[in-house]
Amino acid sequence: MKETFDLYAIERELRQEGYSYVVGVDEAGRGPLAGPVFAAAVVLPEETNLPGLNDSKKLTAKKRDWLYDAIREQALAYGIAHADEKTIDEINILNAVYQAMNEAASQIPLSPRLLLIDGNRNKGIVGESRCVIKGDAKCACIAAASILAKVSRDRYMEKLAESYPQYGFERHKGYGTALHYEKLREFGPAPIHRLSFLKNLKDKH
Repeated sequence: MKETFDLYAIERELRQEGYSYVVGVDEAGRGPLAGPVFAAAVVLPEETNLPGLNDSKKLTAKKRDWLYDAIREQALAYGIAHADEKTIDEINILNAVYQAMNEAASQIPLSPRLLLIDGNRNKGIVGESRCVIKGDAKCACIAAASILAKVSRDRYMEKLAESYPQYGFERHKGYGTALHYEKLREFGPAPIHRLSFLKNLKDKH
């Protein structure tokens, strides 16, 4: 029980400070060579039934899928958004992350609120916000956002794999694995690759 208590402690403290709604915000897909970056924003009620809630990277795909549905059913509100590979190339990945986070948060109509941003940067976030380093492992609403973003992106990349079967996106989701680099050398970039991430492709073996 202690783990669950710790995971919700930050939100309880902030509600005691006077914030009616605490919005967890996280992204998925900052590092891949292809596809969009996704972001999600989640407001959880004070009482939830989300056993196993944790940083999405620490969960199995099966557990993430179960939590994805449970979070959407139990959340007071949530938003999911993405910035595509062309946007990433145009405005850089950090600004694309902010754009996706802001769009996801804008889908939540609740106020007054405080946005909790996973990580140590929030200068591009619209509205009152605070950073929580490693927040997806410390705070329930950020963990929930990490799961919505991760599952949404993984499913998106699995659909793209049907259009670009030669790259094996269903296996690596666009990340820079050995298989992905091998396919890039064989076939060259697809329209969904982030060209700004491939500048040093010839140096990869």
